[in-house]
Amino acid sequence: MTGHKLRAADLVARRLYEAGCRFAFGMPGGEVLTLVDALEAAGIRFILAKHENAAGFMAEGVWQRTGAPGILVATVGPGVVNGVNVIANAEQDRVPLIVLTGCVDATEVLTYTHQILDHQQVLRPVTKASFRLTAEGADVIADKAVAIATESRAGPVHIDVPISVADQAAVPQRLRRRPPASPAAPAPGHDLERARRWLEEARRPVMIVGLDALADEAGEAIERFCETYSVPFLTTYKAKGIVSEEHPLCLGAAGLSPKADALLLPFVQQADLVLCVGYDPIEMRSGWREVWDPAAVHVIDIAAVSNRHYVHQAGLNFVTHSGKTLEALAAEVAPQTTWAGGEVEALKQALAAAFPRDEAWGPAAVIDTCRRVLPKETVATCDTGAHRILLAQMWPAYEPRTLLQSTGLCTMGCALPLALGAQIAEPDRPVVAFTGDGGLLMVAGELSTAAELGSRIIVVVFVDASLALIELKQRQRQMANAGVDFGHHDFAAIGRAFGGLGHRVTSRAELEEALDDALGAETFTVIAAVIDRGSYDGRI
Repeated sequence: MTGHKLRAADLVARRLYEAGCRFAFGMPGGEVLTLVDALEAAGIRFILAKHENAAGFMAEGVWQRTGAPGILVATVGPGVVNGVNVIANAEQDRVPLIVLTGCVDATEVLTYTHQILDHQQVLRPVTKASFRLTAEGADVIADKAVAIATESRAGPVHIDVPISVADQAAVPQRLRRRPPASPAAPAPGHDLERARRWLEEARRPVMIVGLDALADEAGEAIERFCETYSVPFLTTYKAKGIVSEEHPLCLGAAGLSPKADALLLPFVQQADLVLCVGYDPIEMRSGWREVWDPAAVHVIDIAAVSNRHYVHQAGLNFVTHSGKTLEALAAEVAPQTTWAGGEVEALKQALAAAFPRDEAWGPAAVIDTCRRVLPKETVATCDTGAHRILLAQMWPAYEPRTLLQSTGLCTMGCALPLALGAQIAEPDRPVVAFTGDGGLLMVAGELSTAAELGSRIIVVVFVDASLALIELKQRQRQMANAGVDFGHHDFAAIGRAFGGLGHRVTSRAELEEALDDALGAETFTVIAAVIDRGSYDGRI
């Protein structure tokens, strides 16, 4: 920080440092230079990305691995608009993202129009709150932003910072810090007793676990409950690994793959008790709407907020902490034998057969080889596309937050920046980014960021010169091919051009060799896995 005065921007930066933030990401302009200076002075490293959208995903990658809110910095006008996608993604994926934007002073706006845009008007629909900073209220605004961003359900909060206000002297009268709310547990009463009775009577229970349970860190409570009452469970894609997917009661992830859902949905419809534990159906596709009739089957919904989505309904709704509610539900309820006909094991065998791992070469072979070669503790990120559907079924997660992806918005171009953020947070943990060639072309400039950071991430590119998922849907609807194909590019050479290693592979043996090389490398690696067009047909 230049000089000795305490600036309004410093109060914001210090509050973010208190919240555990150590990194901020963005593309600076003259309007945010004081903010960047204040962040650095507070001990928060500012990292230059090549686009604001990628910067926001890097910030999410750090949050996923540290728990501290992410920080996105964007300058006036086009900088803010460039970040709208990732801010909307944070809102839908429940990511606590602090969005700091620079803006022109209100008096200046009266007689000036260049790059003028009402940032708050633009961002209000995709944020939990939007503030305009004042010097006198800087500390309060900063604390409100952290509190609102991190409370259930988490999400992005915007602070618009006028140029002169950022640099204005600020003397906080007193620090105002709102302590986090204590986790809510269900109150004793009729509803809790009825839920216990339903549990005791159930012979075919099933649990669906989602984002709220991940935020509640309810993994241990879920594992104890499911083991005690022999309840098989499935998760949304973002909640994969909340309990290790090696667990015998784990049925994997649901809601995206038609092939998997064709097996999972009939199983769920056989249940006599459905426990929705932190289940946020924003991740689920339309096939999961009104899967059950709450008048015919007992359904218990445990979530951070009341049901406004109407994707499903339940007989009992608890707006409470997932783990504490399961603990309360289990009190004085005797375990019973469940799924006595061997249905759980039959389903697991059917799911394994639906996604075979023995193909000689193709997308499934790429995923299977990577999972066998890469260490178990590897964090994987995944872009949107056909490969994501297959990967989410075939890549077991052994810990929470080890398969990172965009699930609510399903935005492309997220895998590479998510991986960069995850490894910034945990430099010694292996990180692999799985992306389609179309997704990587959107964010290829961030390979330069990887080089500048000295990142050792591994980028695996599924190369088929097509937007494979959209091309597949086009063919399924018997439409002519249009707007989905592009050229065959040398992604290995692109990786080398940006300062990393590059490999082109067309077999399992070549991929194994490239992965071994990447694990020992001191820089990032791009592995271009060339697959045939139509490789996903019948597989997802």
